[in-house]
Amino acid sequence: MTRLNLLRIAAIVLVLAMTATAQAAILKIATLSPDGSSWMQKMREGADKVATATENRVRFKFYPGGVMGNDQAVLRKIRIGQLQGGAFTGGALSGHYTDAQIYAMPLKFRSLEEVDYVRQQMDPVIQEGLEKNGFVTFGLADGGGFAYIMSNQPVDTVASLQPLKVWIPAHDKMILEAMKGFGIDPISLPIADVRTGLQTGLIDTAATTPYGAIVLQWHTQVKYITTLPMVYIYGIMAIDKKAFARIAPEDQAQVRQIMTQAWREMDAMNREQNVEALKALRNQGIQFVDPPQEIKATWYEVAASVHQKIIEGGFITPAMADMLDRHLNDYRSRQARTHD
Repeated sequence: MTRLNLLRIAAIVLVLAMTATAQAAILKIATLSPDGSSWMQKMREGADKVATATENRVRFKFYPGGVMGNDQAVLRKIRIGQLQGGAFTGGALSGHYTDAQIYAMPLKFRSLEEVDYVRQQMDPVIQEGLEKNGFVTFGLADGGGFAYIMSNQPVDTVASLQPLKVWIPAHDKMILEAMKGFGIDPISLPIADVRTGLQTGLIDTAATTPYGAIVLQWHTQVKYITTLPMVYIYGIMAIDKKAFARIAPEDQAQVRQIMTQAWREMDAMNREQNVEALKALRNQGIQFVDPPQEIKATWYEVAASVHQKIIEGGFITPAMADMLDRHLNDYRSRQARTHD
């Protein structure tokens, strides 16, 4: 073999090695979900399947429990390439795609059946919006269902909530606007500080899902749950689109297929866990406050004015709000015809 041929072979090997390196990827994903939670278990299962399917060309490395900071810190680290993605609630991504928080409009839904119908129509719209704004996603997963008011004083009317020390997530401008609409002056804290805030009396009221309350141990600091479905919470894994594009196309397809299935399974699992969590909270002696129908009507009346303020404030686009209302009205009309 001539020296020229040896050089050619060496060059080809070098190019192939460089190509393989360029197409291999470790996707560093941060989340507030505690390590050991079922959410983390399901994400890790999906990650293991991806590694096997791509022969370790694509691997996930997770940073659970908020070790990389709150959602805003994680998003900053994604921008500078320190992380490639995160697992968030929808509202955390509203700075990139406003309508990602459409489901968090307070008291918009009245049942999980309404949620399921609307999600069939609108989940793809949310995913498309996020992809256009720089994030690859794999579907939405029920974040534990509805968030309910959890407090140390019974809450049945809007007036009974107003004097309490109500927590809202730090930097969540839409929720802040909503609370003002209900006549509440809330206290903003990072999620990691909520349990301490409840223990010290800095706050005495928070809204979260039953499963979330148990996982985060907030349930040990409250006495009452008001059964109004305040907001619907979903979770989503979002990966920086530029980082994802550096993965070989055939491996991208594997990641999308496997992680989409993982999030579909998580969606069903989380719904079941929330039902069990409600039972667990009741068994632990937490009292459930179920306002009578005429008082619920007042809550929904105030919420309707809050929805309008949210739209006028630019937190949700009018087109997306109209789409949600259209699907909700369609579902409710069908239900009314069924019961006639």
